[in-house]
Amino acid sequence: MASEPGSEQRLADLAWLRRVKDRIDRDFAQPLDVEALAAGAHMSAGHLSREFKKAYGEPPYAYLMTRRIERAMTMLRRGDMTITDVCFAVGFSSLGTFSTRFTELVGVSPSTYRSEAADATVGIPSCVAKQFTRPIRNREATVPARP
Repeated sequence: MASEPGSEQRLADLAWLRRVKDRIDRDFAQPLDVEALAAGAHMSAGHLSREFKKAYGEPPYAYLMTRRIERAMTMLRRGDMTITDVCFAVGFSSLGTFSTRFTELVGVSPSTYRSEAADATVGIPSCVAKQFTRPIRNREATVPARP
């Protein structure tokens, strides 16, 4: 059985991309940057970004931000941590950046989300709540206009 030229390299690249994705999922709260992720995958940062987006629909940095915000949403729904504590627990080093990114992806500020979402998932299994509340990167929420 003959294989297509380059298919072995493509499979190897996909394996490395999966490792990068797994690392982001596992170490989302750690300081991660595309250059370090690319070095671990034996790729240039540009190549990693292009191939990651081709495979997963968004570049690695955007995927990292989505994971951080997703985890922050879970912590805020629990309600046992301050917004500042959540900010640092998910890997942000600036409360302003956290609030901005959260609002861009979710559509409301972290404090509004915490007050409104606490009861929204009561009685729903966590695996279902995770899918229902997951921020969607390519359909970023629009911020409602103020009257």
